Amino acid sequence: MKKIILLLSITILFSNCGTSQSDDSKSKKAAPNVSEFANTISAEHLKEMLYTYASDEFEGRRTGEPGQKKAINFIKDHYVKMGIPSPIADGDYFQEIPEAFFDGKAKASENVLAYIKGSEKPNEVLVISSHLDHEGVKNGNVYNGADDDGSGTVAMIEMAKAFKAAIDKGFRPKRSILFLHVTGEELGLYGSRYYTDVDPIFSLKNTVANLNIDMIGRIDAKHKSNPNYVYLIGSNKLSTELHDLSEAVNKKYSTIELDYTYNADNDPNRFYYRSDHYNFAKNNIPVIFYFNGTHDDYHRPTDTPDKIEYELLAKRTQLIFYTAWEIVNRKDRIKLD
Repeated sequence: MKKIILLLSITILFSNCGTSQSDDSKSKKAAPNVSEFANTISAEHLKEMLYTYASDEFEGRRTGEPGQKKAINFIKDHYVKMGIPSPIADGDYFQEIPEAFFDGKAKASENVLAYIKGSEKPNEVLVISSHLDHEGVKNGNVYNGADDDGSGTVAMIEMAKAFKAAIDKGFRPKRSILFLHVTGEELGLYGSRYYTDVDPIFSLKNTVANLNIDMIGRIDAKHKSNPNYVYLIGSNKLSTELHDLSEAVNKKYSTIELDYTYNADNDPNRFYYRSDHYNFAKNNIPVIFYFNGTHDDYHRPTDTPDKIEYELLAKRTQLIFYTAWEIVNRKDRIKLD
């Protein structure tokens, strides 16, 4: 009888050990395969969206005009379909900007905002931005703005889709992400200035960084023989840590040539001051501005979707996604110098 009891005790002991190990292994979530989510960013889908967004139907998306209203609904509909909410109110994705704010340059307009809430540090927010407007119609010609900034607009939607894919697999980002599509950039950075100076939906003190995308679908003359590049502007202006993170992410995942020509303090083009990231930078928020440089179709009616390099657009979008992923999931927020 003693032998039987001893054998039963040993059997139960080993049985319990096995159950404990199994439960432990189940409770530990496997590390995410970030590339799995980055690879949902598709050249084909970017092309499909941009051929609509930069079509004549949208009439060049001039601020306050009917084509721009079509643009904001196009953007909103994609976030609604993905199940990514607005931070303003349930179903309300539009930050209304009154006509008076535009100094007589435009009618009332809207920024479009969508939001992913962080799991651990929801009050710390990364802002990803691009401008939704363009030049409109001039002398009967539609200025489609496929690169400027249709490319940034569809890139943001694809990145949001990638983050949603991660959430659906159980990997919600630790910090929050605001997808901020701003209006009035071509008239003087009005939409981003309204957000930062008048109605910041999230405290600027809790905004950890801004990644701004303005023209990433083309190749400039300098890089015709080596198109695997993107210009980075502002990455080290306020935070060496952000610059180093950006470099490390690119080395690990993308191996794109990061060209800092326009980041020089004496850059005669002054691109650092000419896109929406600047309204965040002036508030001591670290920024990176992603840019492909100018080309012959810049601010002309010939900036059309057939001239976009879609595989390159996808690769650049993936780089920005990887950078955003690292910023929102790292232990500490990006530090100012």
